[in-house]
Amino acid sequence: MSRRKERDYEPVTVPFAASPTGKPPSVKDWVNRCVWTDPMLNALETGVRGGKWHTLIDKVFGSLNLFTASLRVIGNEGAAGVDHQTVEDFKEHLHEELERLEASLRAGTYVPQLVNRVWIPKPGSREKRPLGVPTVRDRVVQTAALNVLEPIFDDTFSQHSFGFRHGRGCHHALERVETLLNAGQVYVVDADLKSYFDTIPKDRLMARLREKVSDTRMLRLVEMFLEQGVMDGLKEWTPETGTPQGAVLSPLLANIYLNPLDHLLDAAGFAIVRYADDFVILCGTREDAERALELVGGWVAENGLTLHPTKTRIVDARAEGFDFLGYHFRGTLRLPRNKSEKKLRDSVRHATRRTCGKSIPAVCRQLRSHLQGWFTYFRHCHWTTFRDLDQWTRGRLRSILRKRNGGRGRGRGKDHQRWPNAFFREQGFYSLQAAHVRFVQSSTR
Repeated sequence: MSRRKERDYEPVTVPFAASPTGKPPSVKDWVNRCVWTDPMLNALETGVRGGKWHTLIDKVFGSLNLFTASLRVIGNEGAAGVDHQTVEDFKEHLHEELERLEASLRAGTYVPQLVNRVWIPKPGSREKRPLGVPTVRDRVVQTAALNVLEPIFDDTFSQHSFGFRHGRGCHHALERVETLLNAGQVYVVDADLKSYFDTIPKDRLMARLREKVSDTRMLRLVEMFLEQGVMDGLKEWTPETGTPQGAVLSPLLANIYLNPLDHLLDAAGFAIVRYADDFVILCGTREDAERALELVGGWVAENGLTLHPTKTRIVDARAEGFDFLGYHFRGTLRLPRNKSEKKLRDSVRHATRRTCGKSIPAVCRQLRSHLQGWFTYFRHCHWTTFRDLDQWTRGRLRSILRKRNGGRGRGRGKDHQRWPNAFFREQGFYSLQAAHVRFVQSSTR
């Protein structure tokens, strides 16, 4: 960023509404037309007899549905399951694999294999969280089932549910939170469902499905996925509750189970913003927030779930602040939450080790992949966030150069004159502050 632009730069926070996310599409815009014909879509709009859908399993094992589902799985790549079959192996024998799946689904002999459980780092923590990895074949079948079931249930979801839905995302949810805060709804129920995906009662989840689906073979297919055993190292076991995180159907099933809570709060006049199992309720008074929390607590207990006793709280957003979807809201401030910033700093530290041995342009190229994606998500933060991170990152780069010139310790003192900001710009450094300047300018045109 040139000195002239630095002088002209107005240090502002760009509101979420300044970069509109657009209106979510209708179901007709995203359904798989290999499954959903015009008469089916009309029935979705006008309602089906008895309110339940019949004869769906044949839509799952339809040749075109399985083929499009396989393309999606292949495009997502992903790891091999317990059978060690890779996406590339499946693709190489695609015709035979799909014929086998269609035949077993049609005959009712299809049985999912064990889910391979792996443990992945939890962002901003030393803890790890479990991730279920089904086999490629099972991912294809789950995707085909999703193509059939998703439109039926998505049509019933609240407009304030944003997670894992077509045309909706985190910035939609964050924009609604900011709008409500600006309207004075500053008492926030910051709720946390303890181990939600792992604790959903399977029988009650199936009861939710039966409210809209009467095809017993379709229901049995979903039930088989819920009953899948897990291979964790050398240990094989079957969870009594929950849907495995990582399964294709899990996000839809999780939304189905919480859908009644959304509508309960809407009917009671409370403003909920939910993204999967992460949700906040914004109220105008503390008394309203307490009533909302009481309502949520009662529903959660009745439905076999648990509110985290220490993470669930009521906050005054003007003073205490709260975290939601990676952002920290406090008063008019929009900041990355501590874990989100720590995750970025850890990535930068790894790329800027003084012993890395790479040229500065190569280090800057590596940094760009981290910084650019991070900025795209956190571009609505307070402007000092980007200035401070730029200064810190350039300090790391100066430390590399200082060591290569025989110096010790962190870059400091005359290092700023020896390698000024302009030097790093010429080396390809991605400046978060410069990116924010461009974003401010494009948002105010």
